[in-house]
Amino acid sequence: MKSNKKQVAAAFIAMISLFSACSKNDSDGPDVENKNKGVQITANSQFGSILTDENGKTLYFFSNDTKGSSTCSGNCLATWPVYYSSEASTDVKIDKSLLGEIIREDGSKQSTFKGWPLYYYAGDSQSGQAKGDAVNKIWYVAKPDYLLMVANAQLIGHDGKNYLADYTEGTGKTIYLTDDKGRTLYAFKPDKFNKNNYTEPDFSNDAIWPIYQKETGSLPSLVGSADIAVISVFGKKQLTYKGWPIYYFGQDQQRGDNKGISFPRVGVWPILNDNTAIAPTN
Repeated sequence: MKSNKKQVAAAFIAMISLFSACSKNDSDGPDVENKNKGVQITANSQFGSILTDENGKTLYFFSNDTKGSSTCSGNCLATWPVYYSSEASTDVKIDKSLLGEIIREDGSKQSTFKGWPLYYYAGDSQSGQAKGDAVNKIWYVAKPDYLLMVANAQLIGHDGKNYLADYTEGTGKTIYLTDDKGRTLYAFKPDKFNKNNYTEPDFSNDAIWPIYQKETGSLPSLVGSADIAVISVFGKKQLTYKGWPIYYFGQDQQRGDNKGISFPRVGVWPILNDNTAIAPTN
């Protein structure tokens, strides 16, 4: 009789153990399904909110990719490997319409954010590192909310001619500021420090040189926060850089265009970068 009781007790304990194991396995299932997938927004102690892969590895933008296609190939990829994920982002903080992908020249795919192809940096050996930011002034930690970004491209004016950073004709890339989606930004030579001298009170000429109205967001390492301000222009806000009110050029129709460099002639509407002098006060 005692033997039977022991057998029943042992069987009962075995059933409890089996039930517990099954319960644990059942609870494990959703955890696996809810694992991060695709691009994520991750808090970084140095850079704030940044874009990472599903494991927290930092992603980067390349300033040369102004046209939205990747210009990093060959040996470049050894240092800046391509990021691609076929899975949709599980991060609810990300606007999924800003994510995309491109087909590279070799036929492989690469993920993009706001049209910027995404890369890793080989020097980041573990998650949380962001050692590739500002390398050569043309690689930047990818962020979801840049107020300004940095392009590095050939200046090709409205007249179809190539220009250098000093506005003389020539072939070579120039570093300059864009909005977060790579659209070129300009200053107006007759403007004064935080004073717009171009826009009409009724904004009748705003379509030609629209004012840049975005006010908040992260800044790339090339830009100091002290150089940024916001002014009021006939009831609308306009961002300024080093005192220069910032504009778009209405005829820059495609990402990466910088036609305004020569309109109506060279020097009237210069690009902006870290070499730009502070705007005059009078």
